[in-house]
Amino acid sequence: MANPDLKVGQAKSLRRRMTSAERRLWTRLRADRFFGLGFQRQKPVGPYIVDFFCSIARLIVELDGNAHVFTTKKDGERQAYLESEGYTVLRFSNIEVQFDLPIVLNRIYLQCEGHLPKDGEA
Repeated sequence: MANPDLKVGQAKSLRRRMTSAERRLWTRLRADRFFGLGFQRQKPVGPYIVDFFCSIARLIVELDGNAHVFTTKKDGERQAYLESEGYTVLRFSNIEVQFDLPIVLNRIYLQCEGHLPKDGEA
């Protein structure tokens, strides 16, 4: 397994270089109806660094570049590992986030719905 300190360093570097789609999604995952879920960005999980991580809902949201092919072997292995660890993985493209953000947010919200803090909690 990779050196944990190296993974943390890689994650910090990735956090500093957000795409516009990542920035747009990240802004929404920290506010409004998602507030209190504690989403994290570029979080090391096992041998991988995931884009958006919610431990409360055991949810990982991956954001792929516009030219990304969704069915690559690497993504399949990554997704299989994360799911074997008990996480639900949602995968979106930059284009979906840029042009269909309400749909993306709704899909994420539906996965988090049972884990949202009650009024007065947070």
